[in-house]
Amino acid sequence: MSIPSGSPPGSEPAEIPGIEPDAASTPAAASWIGVFLSTATTVFLAELGDKTQLAALLLSAESGRPGVVFVGASLALICSSLVGVLLGRWLSTVMSPRQLERSAGVLMVALGLWLGRQAVLHLAPLPAA
Repeated sequence: MSIPSGSPPGSEPAEIPGIEPDAASTPAAASWIGVFLSTATTVFLAELGDKTQLAALLLSAESGRPGVVFVGASLALICSSLVGVLLGRWLSTVMSPRQLERSAGVLMVALGLWLGRQAVLHLAPLPAA
């Protein structure tokens, strides 16, 4: 594999060491695009109407500086996503994907039940003894 230095027009494209000519059509490239689109879509839809978005809406309205709020909220989302990615990568080394999925499901159900209990107790507090 060599990189010609100044190929005449109409000649073969330059080959780059370690990169296949049809890299965009390889399963690795398709896999990368699939993971990227799936992640972007999932996070976007999960964040719509989320309390984070509502907080950004309120902060923007109160401060009158939507650009600063956007940058701050974006950095916060990037940092929290980084924590999730790093934790997920580490957990994938100590748990099988099936165990990880089940653990995440149990955690989500437990959090939902706990938050539901907190809401019920807040709306209808138990009488003092």
